[in-house]
Amino acid sequence: MTIPTETSPTDAHIAVIAETYRLLGDPTRLRVLLACLNGPIAVGDIAQAAHASPSLVSHHLRLLRAARLVEGTRQNRQVLYRTADHHIARMLSDMIEHVMEEEPAAAG
Repeated sequence: MTIPTETSPTDAHIAVIAETYRLLGDPTRLRVLLACLNGPIAVGDIAQAAHASPSLVSHHLRLLRAARLVEGTRQNRQVLYRTADHHIARMLSDMIEHVMEEEPAAAG
C-alpha cells in the first residue's frame, strides 16, 4: 500500500500517530480498548475484561478518550464506552488477525 504524496501525513499527523501507538503499547490500556470493541460497555465490565481495577481502567479511559480512541455515552448514572469509530475497530481487528495468522514454514 502506498500513500499518494498529495495525501502524505504532515509532521503533526505523524506525531499523533506515534502518540497513538505509544498509548497502545501498554498491555492494560490495549486490553481496555479491546474490551470497548464490541459496543457500549461499563467501566466495571471493562475492568473485569482487562483484569484491572475500575480506578485504573478509568485512568486509561481518560487517556484513550483524549486520544479520540474511545468515546463514552452517559446512561443514567454510568458511562458506557466503545471504540470511537470504525477506523479504530478496523485497525485493532486487522492487528489481531495479523498476529493470529500461522507463520509460514521456514524455507529450507
